[in-house]
Amino acid sequence: MTNFMFISGMVSKLSPTDYVGFTFFVGCMAMMAASAFFFLSLSQFDKKWRTSVLVSGLITFIAAVHYFYMRDYWAAFGESPTFFRYVDWVLTVPLMCVEFYLILKIAGAKQSLLWKMIIYSLIMLVTGYFGEVVDTANASVWGAVSGLAYFAIVYEIWLGEASKLAKAAGGNVLAAHKILCWFVLVGWSIYPLGYMMGTTGWYNGIIPAGNIDVVYNIADAINKIGFGLVIYTLAVKSQTN
Repeated sequence: MTNFMFISGMVSKLSPTDYVGFTFFVGCMAMMAASAFFFLSLSQFDKKWRTSVLVSGLITFIAAVHYFYMRDYWAAFGESPTFFRYVDWVLTVPLMCVEFYLILKIAGAKQSLLWKMIIYSLIMLVTGYFGEVVDTANASVWGAVSGLAYFAIVYEIWLGEASKLAKAAGGNVLAAHKILCWFVLVGWSIYPLGYMMGTTGWYNGIIPAGNIDVVYNIADAINKIGFGLVIYTLAVKSQTN
């Protein structure tokens, strides 16, 4: 408790030009506000959509808690809290994959799709962590495996079973699915880019090394809150139709 209070006390010493610390703070507040919004809106939905909106709130709440600690960690040590980022991602990214399954249940999505998406996401994150923290000498190899898992997710939602189910569902579900697909393709692409900037491999001659914590923080907030808002909008439209 004493150590935690000490770290929290360091927040006031952040420099006005410390944009990493600032975006940690803004990200924490934004995702906490989004969580409150999603949780407080649950009563307006029936059981069919309540779980999807609840998961959206859990995603942003888990992220907000981690960002609260990562903000203080950055303030205390001036280092990127890589370990805690991966703890956050290993909890929230599979939940974001679960959202695809939940909205596609209307078209007959089976649990095999759910577990396939979760396994792909865990492989992507675990191998990324090994390459960035555990076995940095072979970062390019671990990164390649992580990248393959990422593209497996992209294939699944754009061209695979998830895509076919979305087309079968049509209407608002198809529209929401397409937006979520763009979040994964464009929004999530910042993470492999950051991996390559923070590790050593053949790609260093193409992509320069650097700290992209600010971009990570902004991308996290946009991706997680954006995911939730797409689900919320779909639930609202489905309730009124």
